[in-house]
Amino acid sequence: MSERYFGPEEVERLLPRLSSIMARVMAAHAEGAEARAWLDKEQQRITMAGGGVVDQAAWRTTRERLDDSARTVQEGLAAIRKMGGVTKDLGLGLVDFLHLREGREVNLCWRYGEERITHWHGLSEGYATRKPL
Repeated sequence: MSERYFGPEEVERLLPRLSSIMARVMAAHAEGAEARAWLDKEQQRITMAGGGVVDQAAWRTTRERLDDSARTVQEGLAAIRKMGGVTKDLGLGLVDFLHLREGREVNLCWRYGEERITHWHGLSEGYATRKPL
């Protein structure tokens, strides 16, 4: 068993900070996906043309966007881990916190935008199987 368990109220006290971090992480994740898609499309265009002229400034700018977004995501995930949370899905903004419920370890489940901790799920389960507290 883990050394650190969270109660719903304890996680709720973290929600203002967690929400702020997750908002930045989710935005950076989306920005990175957009940048990656542009780079992939551009790479495919060059390959299909058998080479070609590359807009080096656009490539460099997009690569920097990708790198910046990756750095923001990694910093945010590290901050969430430091708080005791485990990020599960960046698209939905899911974070779990270990909880002891009726003598067994489970996860308190939070989704970005929720103002309270109202659900939990087993360690081998996920968001789709969460249950009300």
